Amino acid sequence: MLRFNGLAISCELQPPFISPQTPHKITTELRARIDTMAGTAAAAAAAATEERRVCVTGGNGFIGSWLVRALLEKGYAVTATIQPGADAAHLRSLPGGGGDPSRLLLIHEADLLDAPALAAAVAGCRAGVFHVASPCTLEDPADPQRELVLPAVQGTLNVLEAARAAGVRRVVITSSISAMVPNPRWARDHPGRPVDEECWTELDYCKARKKWYPVSKTMAEKAAWEYAEKHKLDVVTINPSTCLGPLLQPGLNASSAVLQQLLQGSKDTHEYHWLGCVHVCDVAAAQVLLLETPNASGRYLCTNGIYQFKDFAETVAKLCPGYNVESFTEETQPGLVACKDAAKKLIDLGLVFRPREEAIKDAEASLNAKGFLGQHQLQI
Repeated sequence: MLRFNGLAISCELQPPFISPQTPHKITTELRARIDTMAGTAAAAAAAATEERRVCVTGGNGFIGSWLVRALLEKGYAVTATIQPGADAAHLRSLPGGGGDPSRLLLIHEADLLDAPALAAAVAGCRAGVFHVASPCTLEDPADPQRELVLPAVQGTLNVLEAARAAGVRRVVITSSISAMVPNPRWARDHPGRPVDEECWTELDYCKARKKWYPVSKTMAEKAAWEYAEKHKLDVVTINPSTCLGPLLQPGLNASSAVLQQLLQGSKDTHEYHWLGCVHVCDVAAAQVLLLETPNASGRYLCTNGIYQFKDFAETVAKLCPGYNVESFTEETQPGLVACKDAAKKLIDLGLVFRPREEAIKDAEASLNAKGFLGQHQLQI
């Protein structure tokens, strides 16, 4: 009790009047506000996720699988296309794959020649499209036009049309060194100059020798550049050499089969298809780099160097003793100019390539673990 000018003033604090219903009302209102805030945050997070959604065609293949993994690790949302009925279980086991409530990874079945299905897959992927899918067979095709050339060329055009319709910022096309070599005139016209991004495969030379895969890749890439120029679409291409490394997918792919067959005693010199090798993780890193680099343009050779298949076989024999690796005594790629930094354009963007030894060891270990070396596994 205080006195002020003779007045007695009480300083006791009186609790506010709270009806029996007040706590419930406060709790209900608070919960509603929290739910609203949570919903808003979730919507914002979902919007942010979709803003970074990209499409990867052929997402369950050798290169595609590693690209999907790299993108998920960088926080991208990914729509991966696969052939109808194809196995994508290994993709769903990746971080951010199946069961993730944010649905970072979506699997969409779409044949390259099914334009509406591709358009549905690409819709909403404004951040970018990686066109990796392309037909490739371990055996010579019975009908090369139907099995290789048509799906490669028309499939590429279908993807580009879908990307243009969806307002995609950039399309990164995975081409191949098979769109650069063979070119018998290159050494004659450019003596002493290593193969670079200005080199294109000579179609007539390949057709005469029934080398249909380089025909399909060359025609597909040229069609892409014509489309991009006509429609002002932002396109870059990456041209990997023979791609090696661990296999995420269950099946054997064509580039890994090159090492498999060499370890099993093959005498094939790969005269028409060889420039060097590259680790699959470097290819995936390069693809992401090309999407994220605003001033990237044109073609990008992707290889840890240019060297003869003969030199590659010697390295394999040293790293993998106990296998029946062929020893080549003569040049396997006559006239090929060796170059350590052949992928200068990518190196200038900051990409650091793994050495060929790492690609070989990782690939051999994976082939062995998956049983693809069979009775030709280590003999020691």
